[in-house]
Amino acid sequence: MNAVPQRPAATETVSLAIEGMTCASCVGRVERALKAVPGVAEASVNLATERAEVSFAGAPDPAALVAAIDAAGYGVPRETVEITIGGMTCASCVGRVERALRSVPSVIEASVNLATERASVSVPRGAVAVGALIRAVEAAGYDAAPVAADAASSDAEAERRAAELAGLRRAVVMAGVLTLPVVVLEMGRHLVPAIHHLVVDTIGLHGNWLVQFVLATLVLFGPGLRFYRVGFPALLRGAPDMNSLVAVGTGAAYTYSVVATFAPQFLPPGTVNVYFEAAAVIVTLILLGRFLEARTKGRTSEAIRRLVGLQPRTARVRRDGVVQEVPAAAVRPDDIVEVRPGERLPVDGEVIEGASFVDESMITGEPMPVEKQAGAAVVGGTVNQTGAFAFRATKVGGDTLLAQIIRMVEQAQGSKLPIQALVDRVTLWFVPAVMVVALATFLVWLAFGPDPAMTFALVNAVAVLIIACPCAMGLATPTSIMVGTGRAAELGILFRRGEALQLLKDVRVIALDKTGTLTKGHPELTDLTTAAGFERAEVLSAVAAVEAKSEHPIARAIVAAAAAETVDLAETTSFEAVPGFGARAIVGGRDVEVGADRFMTRLGVDLSAFAADAARLADQGKTPLYAAIDGRLAAILAVADPIKDTTPAAIAALHALGLKIAMITGDNARTAQAIARTVGIDEVVAEVLPDGKVEALRQLKARHGRAAFVGDGINDAPALAEADVGIAIGTGTDIAIEAADVVLMSGDLAGVPKAVALSRATIRNIRQNLFWAFAYNTALIPVAAGLLYPINGMLLSPVLAAAAMALSSVFVLANALRLRRVRLASARAGTPGRVSEQTDAVARSRRALGAT
Repeated sequence: MNAVPQRPAATETVSLAIEGMTCASCVGRVERALKAVPGVAEASVNLATERAEVSFAGAPDPAALVAAIDAAGYGVPRETVEITIGGMTCASCVGRVERALRSVPSVIEASVNLATERASVSVPRGAVAVGALIRAVEAAGYDAAPVAADAASSDAEAERRAAELAGLRRAVVMAGVLTLPVVVLEMGRHLVPAIHHLVVDTIGLHGNWLVQFVLATLVLFGPGLRFYRVGFPALLRGAPDMNSLVAVGTGAAYTYSVVATFAPQFLPPGTVNVYFEAAAVIVTLILLGRFLEARTKGRTSEAIRRLVGLQPRTARVRRDGVVQEVPAAAVRPDDIVEVRPGERLPVDGEVIEGASFVDESMITGEPMPVEKQAGAAVVGGTVNQTGAFAFRATKVGGDTLLAQIIRMVEQAQGSKLPIQALVDRVTLWFVPAVMVVALATFLVWLAFGPDPAMTFALVNAVAVLIIACPCAMGLATPTSIMVGTGRAAELGILFRRGEALQLLKDVRVIALDKTGTLTKGHPELTDLTTAAGFERAEVLSAVAAVEAKSEHPIARAIVAAAAAETVDLAETTSFEAVPGFGARAIVGGRDVEVGADRFMTRLGVDLSAFAADAARLADQGKTPLYAAIDGRLAAILAVADPIKDTTPAAIAALHALGLKIAMITGDNARTAQAIARTVGIDEVVAEVLPDGKVEALRQLKARHGRAAFVGDGINDAPALAEADVGIAIGTGTDIAIEAADVVLMSGDLAGVPKAVALSRATIRNIRQNLFWAFAYNTALIPVAAGLLYPINGMLLSPVLAAAAMALSSVFVLANALRLRRVRLASARAGTPGRVSEQTDAVARSRRALGAT
């Protein structure tokens, strides 16, 4: 009889949406790609619904499915779900919550941040309900709730943190009041003879123990109950955490003391002693550490709170012919919003009535208010100064520029850097390993320790459990990231990807686009030198009058310069454009010709008077133009894209950081070389197309190492994506910003050295934190176990272990907070200072995050 083939029993099914399929052959390709993934039992793809149903013969691996679909040339639409997590206390908690979330079918990736107490979960769009994620977290022993993205949720979060801090404060005070008498009765009796005699003469030794028992019980099962309520269930689930270490350590000391107090006959002779003070003091000190930690941790997210605080709660909106005050969240696109002097704008929009000056320093860094009239763009969160006006809402809610900045900073703060992978691997096994070490310590001391061996075994095992709580490990990286990215946001530097914060530190060469990055991005009249007998205003008026008839960009730049200098333009007649040469007209009855040197030569005008000026302009990469009035040479002038004022100082600051600077541009080599000489650029690659920029960048990486690229145009997007770190000028195009890892909101190149310096400072801070956390545990666990006792008789008291453990977390948090005061080189003269101030238009700044 032939055996009937058995289909593998499928234990989990994953459903994925697929993008990009157009025909039956696409279905076949996707199915083959999915079936090739290890563990897949069956895969079925439906072209009509554009979904794939995949059955696994074992644990599902959605990330592998997504990678297989991407490799086959198709896509899986994804979304990120944010949830808050409650009850996490250490790095091991982070690992358990992440594993719980990843166990939910269809979850691609999950990242948990201990400092922000949030989880960011990547899932196929619409494939996973938030409720399923919350249930998975709760099954792991923690609390969870979805994150709302409005001001009310921010208030609720602030209230929750405030309530938590107040609860911890009450717990610390209560525990301290109850613990102090225990310490006096036990430690004071040993250290102060008068206290010893007083105790013996009044309540006696056993009465002393009874009083300690009552007080210690109130401490452990009052303020300290939180450790046992969480720690023992986690231990029973086989997933011990910091609470488990505290619960087992203090519980062992307390239980031993209770036996010594009420049933001493069950203990070996010479081992009857109590450790109520150790259990009570340990709980009190760890509660104190948590209180200080919570208070300090709250300060790490001040950047977000300040940004959220810029959002007004209400808006005055015209509806049904009357002005109504409504919640800002209720403003709809096309609503007419009225703003009075001193008010913050609730949403983004366009002015339709009135005029005023608006303080937009939160966007541009420019302290001077900007005049707003009809047609001007305004941004929510900015402050109206003097007048009243009305504007039409264009972007509301989560679409406003401020909301997008907040979202961007939150994502960067919640991200994990590559350096965090080491911490995750260590903490996964750290707590179980500590419990094994504590058990081994107890057994070794019990078997080989001096009398009373039971006492030595208990004390040292408890010390190991308490000293090893990995709080500092879990906080080392996320707190520095939060403070560093928050500080960056205050400086107008937005990290779109958290990894860029680490990668930027290792960059060895900065490649720059020219137009719009080094230069202002639009032509201006840069030079105008008059001949003898002519005045500047006279010549500029005549030349601008001729060029006003032309649509050429150079002509517009000359006309704009005349308008900026308030030069009146005379009546112009007989205008004639001379292709390839220039233009001529009669201005105020005088013949005016403007054009290149060949035009002047054809007219018979002698240019020798300006030979030196022409050579100077040529050296600067500029092409000189000439003006003749009534047949006489009147002036030499040049129109060019001028270098930004802060560019030279920014290049100098990058050189001071030890970086090589290269320019990659599509402009002609002569102009590029001239600019490079002016600002001090090391290498120039000119006259390249967008794909040439990518190849030039690859060559720079091969010669120098990691490379960053700074650009602002659509043609820069491929190079921004190719670079190890892409940095977009915030006043550039949406496509460039979408391809970048870092956005400079001010449009100022001075942000690049600030970003590099901040990256280095943040990673240095993280390494300091990790060194402290790991070195602390590595060095003190053997001491707590009694390794030094045979050498010098030294043992570590559990009380001192608890104090050291609490202080380690506070040290890590305090060290991270130093980043808030880090001084970065200013764009001006390389001196410490604030972000250089720019006058970029807010309408252009608005586009900076429009695509993100």
